[in-house]
Amino acid sequence: MSRCSVLLCLALLSCRSETGDAERNPAAFEPLPEPIAVVDEPVPAIPEEEPAPSEEPRAPVAPESQVAAYTKLVAKTALDLQQYRSRASVRIEDVAGVYGKATLTDLNPAVHEWFLLELEWPGRKPEVYHLENPDPRARRLRLDSRYLHGVMLETRYGEERCDLWSLGERSALTLARQGGQPYAELCRSRLYLRNPIPGRKTTLEWATDFLRDRVVGGEKITVFVRDTLLKDSHLSTSEILDTNPAVLERPRLPAAPTPPAIDGAYLGRSVVPAGLGLLLETSSGGEIQVGRWHAIRGIPHVYMSAIQPRLIDRELLAGIARRLNPLDEVESSALAYLVAFDLAEHELGFGFGTEHPRLEWADRVPDSVRIAGLPGPDGVADAAPLVRTGMVSPEVSARVVGTFTGGFKRTHGAFKYSELSLRNQGTHYGFVEHGAVLSKLQAGLATVVIYNDDSVALKSWTEADNAELWRVRHARQNGMALVEPDPLTGEPRPGVMVPNWAHGNWSGSQEQRLRTLRAGVCVQDSETGRFLIYGYFSGATPSGMASVFLAYACSYAMLLDMNALEHTYLALYRVRSGQFLTQHLIGEMSVLDRSDSGQELPRFVGFADNRDYFHVSRRRVR
Repeated sequence: MSRCSVLLCLALLSCRSETGDAERNPAAFEPLPEPIAVVDEPVPAIPEEEPAPSEEPRAPVAPESQVAAYTKLVAKTALDLQQYRSRASVRIEDVAGVYGKATLTDLNPAVHEWFLLELEWPGRKPEVYHLENPDPRARRLRLDSRYLHGVMLETRYGEERCDLWSLGERSALTLARQGGQPYAELCRSRLYLRNPIPGRKTTLEWATDFLRDRVVGGEKITVFVRDTLLKDSHLSTSEILDTNPAVLERPRLPAAPTPPAIDGAYLGRSVVPAGLGLLLETSSGGEIQVGRWHAIRGIPHVYMSAIQPRLIDRELLAGIARRLNPLDEVESSALAYLVAFDLAEHELGFGFGTEHPRLEWADRVPDSVRIAGLPGPDGVADAAPLVRTGMVSPEVSARVVGTFTGGFKRTHGAFKYSELSLRNQGTHYGFVEHGAVLSKLQAGLATVVIYNDDSVALKSWTEADNAELWRVRHARQNGMALVEPDPLTGEPRPGVMVPNWAHGNWSGSQEQRLRTLRAGVCVQDSETGRFLIYGYFSGATPSGMASVFLAYACSYAMLLDMNALEHTYLALYRVRSGQFLTQHLIGEMSVLDRSDSGQELPRFVGFADNRDYFHVSRRRVR
């Protein structure tokens, strides 16, 4: 079997029934002489999976001790950040008849996807495993005092026993860990064991991390490279081609997002986006009609569009001009490429990279807000005992449609200026993955939120939103809003910090040269549905990004990452004959992927990466 096959179709480990009447040795584990269940901590009450239509899901009540551990600013582990976690223990038995103890911690029962399993045997060091339930709506995971060899899985068809530890050195858990795959399948693919592996880094990322981590003044070197060698290195522009009557006659795609607001003088005209790697159904000769969405060949319910800021409707630009910095001629002509995903057909997810974002202090926060003895603003040094895999699970890879890079690394993921730099230890950007809080969500920051019902929201997080934290499945914060609703009218407008380099934490040089390669994301609600729109801006400032997102009728928009293709990566996928056929937004992004035995291995899907990412997948069939 090739390495690729191992990555995409991980070794199958069977789910075993309880072994026969092996001779038992109750005296080998004196603290638990009888097969009883022990609940070590109060179990938060969670809402039913499918509440009655007239009922609102109820928030769980977290135990006071866990709320205190979450809140208190002391050194802690990532487990202490899970205030809603529940834990239960039972007596267990191995193949030799030796008794031990298993403890299963559900990190967030309302999400029910991530678990820590701890096994204790007499005379041995405790073993800790990070388990993932890939489909919590189809199955529930628990320990049962009547079953001494594994976990119980509750499904709509009844209960299943999953033998995980009874066979000692040949047990399912031991073999899954020894296999070294990021996701090792357990219980006939009902569960995954997450294993730590190194994530891929490009030469640029390796050099940047080395300078920042190992060289005094290294950050200044990376800034110099960014502001000189990388400035406008990916800038793309295009002439405006004459109107094509045949193009004007083409009907608008009925299920596509709302088209952008274009100056009437440019309707029907076209641009030629250099370097585009996507295959479009409705374009010819590389031309893309201004003001239209184009279908992606072979990938339904995903659309692409291109624009230059100078083509936006003049009335719209005049109405927002006072809230923005003026665009120079270069930025006005720089191409922006947008890709829209129909959220009625797709699910959005988020994953940590194997290394980034880190959880320690950001370099930029003032010394006055740092707390002595804390390894990071939340008291957490790293994600341990949780495992960061840097790639989607096999269950997601079977449905994946696209991936794109997440937000800033931790080193820039906090505020150096403004009142936010003096609040909450510098107001570091927060993250949640699979219901587990890895860095607290901060009020006022632009946030992508995916809830446990798979609904998606883009919003500025508030203190009141913390009451809904229990049902957050994924979340990623990254600075301030590019587009946000007006507090009086509710109409979308440029974010209040868009024109302010320092207070917006937009990154760029201290001379406020903000034009660079940037990526962002927004949400559009239209007559045809709700769409997540990813924007790739070949040379833009926050003002240019806000202008484009408003032209595309976005109700909220935020920055992702910037400066390099690995930081603005987007790829779309379809699978044929067991192989991924990848379309990159920009053709040059293909160098970030790998191949093995002639088969493509896309970044975030075929192998682990050091950076965080979002993934878009087809909705599960229920």
